Amino acid sequence: MRVERGALDGVLLFIPTQHHDDRGLFTRTFDAAIAREHGLDPAAFIQDSQSRSRLGTIRALHGRGGRGEAKLVRCARGAVHDVLVDARPSSPTFGEQMTTVLDDEHFAHLYVPPGLLHGYQALSDQADVCYRIDREHDPAEDIAVRYDDPDLAIAWPLPVSAISERDLSAQPWAQVRRRLLGSP
Repeated sequence: MRVERGALDGVLLFIPTQHHDDRGLFTRTFDAAIAREHGLDPAAFIQDSQSRSRLGTIRALHGRGGRGEAKLVRCARGAVHDVLVDARPSSPTFGEQMTTVLDDEHFAHLYVPPGLLHGYQALSDQADVCYRIDREHDPAEDIAVRYDDPDLAIAWPLPVSAISERDLSAQPWAQVRRRLLGSP
């Protein structure tokens, strides 16, 4: 398994080695020892979730206040355009974004440290995204930023086919940014 550092501070991409033969392929999608070598505690991830989205669906941009939450994200079926925005005021990459494609061909796991906003758009007819999260969900700490915020100018690759009412009513980045920085 190869591990790459992401463009945002603390983000890691775990890229498994695939073994092909006449039956198909085998790959280890996660290895606790390798995660530990890169500073992660595999036992800290206490909750697994999965979503299924159809082509063009956007689920974005979500995060947690307080101490945030770390997550491991992978696409088990299909492909997604994955987006991260650094919402940690003390981070050297605060306000910057990173995109990557997660798919069922490369099996990469994306480590998202606490304090980042996360979202994605389905690039295939069906995309199953699996999350391993390090804390229980507390709706009172939810943070959401509009997927089409002009200050972030995220380049979503496809027209939007579906998006939740919650995501449509999310706050603009400037408002969330001010709150995170403690400004009026």
